[in-house]
Amino acid sequence: MSTTTSTLPAGSPVSRFGWALADSWTITLRDLNHWVRRPGPVILGWFFPIMMVLMFGGLFGGAIGVPGGDYFDFLIPGMFAMTMLFGLESTMMAVTTDAAKGVTDRFRSMPMSASAVVMGRGIADMLNSVVGLAVMIVTGLLLGWRAGGGPSAALTAVGLLLLLRFALIWVGIFIGLVAGGPEAVTSVQILVWPVGFLSSVFVDPSTMPGWLGAIAEWNPLSATATAARQLFDNPGWGGESWVTQNATLMAVVWPLLLIAVFLPLAARTFRRLGG
Repeated sequence: MSTTTSTLPAGSPVSRFGWALADSWTITLRDLNHWVRRPGPVILGWFFPIMMVLMFGGLFGGAIGVPGGDYFDFLIPGMFAMTMLFGLESTMMAVTTDAAKGVTDRFRSMPMSASAVVMGRGIADMLNSVVGLAVMIVTGLLLGWRAGGGPSAALTAVGLLLLLRFALIWVGIFIGLVAGGPEAVTSVQILVWPVGFLSSVFVDPSTMPGWLGAIAEWNPLSATATAARQLFDNPGWGGESWVTQNATLMAVVWPLLLIAVFLPLAARTFRRLGG
């Protein structure tokens, strides 16, 4: 379906930026209203990581030793990072569903900024992720997990986790726009699990074959998980590789690289849809 995108009213750059912000908030409210009307999938998305924590902590925790602590304290920060990755699936599905229903074409026919449409989606997903991370933190505290690094370090860890989620939002929007439909997203979603498990979230990468462990260490998810453990003062296996020794730095660099690549790609792809 080919749709001609209307242009924004002429005006100064400041005026156009103001229109873009207003449009972004309108799209955000639209997505939030959908969640209020159909809260089931959103709530399930918040509690699925909790089931993962209980499953891995309960089934495997007793069999895996961690230097300087127990497996549960090692697992929780990793699951915080994993929760940020899980949000990628909901972003992709929401974008492809809008495209399949013709909502995306209707947005393109309106006098609104293309960046506002994708930014609105991103803001809504970030708000969802903030709540989901808060649910996970409260769950960890109720199960006995503690952050020993102090308030400032804990806030820094939370900031790094949300930075990763913000970067993954643009990956999800871009993939959702080019996937072609909800059915195509299913095959992409399958790849989320290998990315999550091929990391330091659940086990020490040094226990893997050399080449596989190297990939796991350089996984952006590993950088955020390792940095979160360090900032929360939770146990970890450490590691001698450069990327592990500089996990906090890479927990900033990886998301910024993803944003620099996929944010403009998402906006450009939205503008070219149906062209």
